[in-house]
Amino acid sequence: MAISLATIIILGLSFNKIFEKIRLPGLLGMLILGILLGPYGFNIISDEILNISSDLRKIALIVILLRAGLGIKKETLNKVGKPAIKMSFIPGLFEGFTIMFIANKILGMTIIESGILGFIIAAVSPAVVVPQMIKFMDRKIGEKKGIPTLILAGASIDDVIAITLFSTFLGLYGGKNINIAKQLFNIPLSIILGILIGVLIGLILIKIFKHYHIRDTKKVLIILGTAIFFTGLEDLLSNIIPIASLLGVMTIGFIMLEKYSTVANRLASKFNKIWVFAELLLFVLVGAQVNIHVAISSGLIGILIIGLGLLSRSIGVLISLIGTDFDVKERLFCVISYMPKATVQAAIGAVPLASGVESGELILAMAVLSIIITAPIGAMGIKLAGESWLERE
Repeated sequence: MAISLATIIILGLSFNKIFEKIRLPGLLGMLILGILLGPYGFNIISDEILNISSDLRKIALIVILLRAGLGIKKETLNKVGKPAIKMSFIPGLFEGFTIMFIANKILGMTIIESGILGFIIAAVSPAVVVPQMIKFMDRKIGEKKGIPTLILAGASIDDVIAITLFSTFLGLYGGKNINIAKQLFNIPLSIILGILIGVLIGLILIKIFKHYHIRDTKKVLIILGTAIFFTGLEDLLSNIIPIASLLGVMTIGFIMLEKYSTVANRLASKFNKIWVFAELLLFVLVGAQVNIHVAISSGLIGILIIGLGLLSRSIGVLISLIGTDFDVKERLFCVISYMPKATVQAAIGAVPLASGVESGELILAMAVLSIIITAPIGAMGIKLAGESWLERE
């Protein structure tokens, strides 16, 4: 296990640097490295690490979401409020239902199976999107109109909606007595609870930090540990009450910046340093989940369906941006930023197969294919379009 971890660190840093040297996103190099090192490549990563891969990826995601929250300013959030709300559900619903309809007609899958497929693929990847947006925020690219903040806010809720609808269709397939109205009500409920608990945790931590002298490094560890417990609470209560814990994690950072900005700015710098290591784990281990051989089995039809889904999502993004003062290039940047798939598809792509869904193998193949197609293209597109099309302060 130790040797595998050392391999991930050394090669991950090397691939990251090489890809940045050729003006490509470093995360793309780490994803490719993960594919090469993973069980479907040269099988170098030990089983011990692969067995805890989902937990390591979640911790890495928590790190970057906390860092994202520490960079979101209230005035910027107010500026992009309405478009962010529309971006959080319109593009995802457009893509999910489009794929559901096409898969039903072309592949002959049942409506429920098509719905499972549609909302696995519909989730945008915070792992790919959030780090890129933070880089733009730090460099004051697109910040005048709040574009990175808009993408951050919308993408974090997009996942909540996609996963809830996926769970609903999967429950319907299993013959469970699913109350559709209740499931739909759970979406805003989970978002509200996630934000409220995040606010509460943020305020409690601020009170502790103001009353007790604690070094910044220990503050960071306290925040990180608390956030991990928070996400564990979501899993513990999943059958009782829904909580969008990852959205709440971002809220913790936001509250820290709003109520205790002097400390929050220092903590953001600390989280940047932790992210150097967390980023390696996240993208290499996401890449290790990708089975190219399975993806190939879905063939050209799979590429066509994913492409039509992305086209529908893009239309949803453009509809969401109606009424904003964004120019054409800025709108196209938002379209590109909503393309990448990775974390959610890697995490739940195999769930239908494990649950006995008849089309489970095909759904897994399509989920993997969506990562292979959209993660590299989206990552490169975000970097190039952001640097070329967004206004610098």
